[in-house]
Amino acid sequence: MMRATEIEFRARFWFIGGIFWAGFASYSIDPKNAAIAFAKVILGRTFIPDSPAAVPKLRLFFAFGALLALLAALLRTWAAAYLHSVVVHDHALHSEKLVADGPFRWTRNPLYLGGVLLAAGVGFLASRLGWFIMTFGLLLFYYRLIFREEAALTASQGESFRAYCAAVPRFFPALRPRVPASGAKPRWGQAFAGEAFIWGFALSVVAFAITLSEKIFWIVLGVSLGGYICYWMVSGRIARRAASQNPQDPSTSA
Repeated sequence: MMRATEIEFRARFWFIGGIFWAGFASYSIDPKNAAIAFAKVILGRTFIPDSPAAVPKLRLFFAFGALLALLAALLRTWAAAYLHSVVVHDHALHSEKLVADGPFRWTRNPLYLGGVLLAAGVGFLASRLGWFIMTFGLLLFYYRLIFREEAALTASQGESFRAYCAAVPRFFPALRPRVPASGAKPRWGQAFAGEAFIWGFALSVVAFAITLSEKIFWIVLGVSLGGYICYWMVSGRIARRAASQNPQDPSTSA
């Protein structure tokens, strides 16, 4: 599997957004909902989609999707608390420091693992084809990003990164931490703020599981996206203002 190009890495959020868009747009090709399809496979003939008795059963499947989305938000926030959201969302590839605390002790790529869990959860609202596009399309794209990042970290960190790779699984987490904690302190405030959009996705799926209203889903998602954009605009202005006032201050010059 080839590693991602420079353009793919810098524009990764657009590529990820495109995969989600393609997943939802696949209703034009496959009109069958993924959650209904899973319910038919698991429940068999006892599940009749158009019957009133199907509603509480179907809500359970959407609730499972919401649980996956919430787990994704928790995992990504935990990881961002140690890696820091500025690095997570930066267009540039950061290989100057190896982070091996928090969830990075179980898996080398908890942020990408969280992304796949989010796609699998949100995908319950898409069609059958859309669920596969979101989940496996994102998994494939993340692996391309991982291979690019690993090459950069190997070049910059050398033997320490090779030892870390030998101890900690690349993607699917180990059952126990594989490296000792270094004692780094998590920064939860900036982590929750940085992952606010992911929490918005998760809460929108929760809202849909409760109400089964597509309108409510898009309202919650739209509000969270608006809040996320406002946060980064404001924080960006504050950072630029601080940098202009203290040009020699290492804490404000990145």
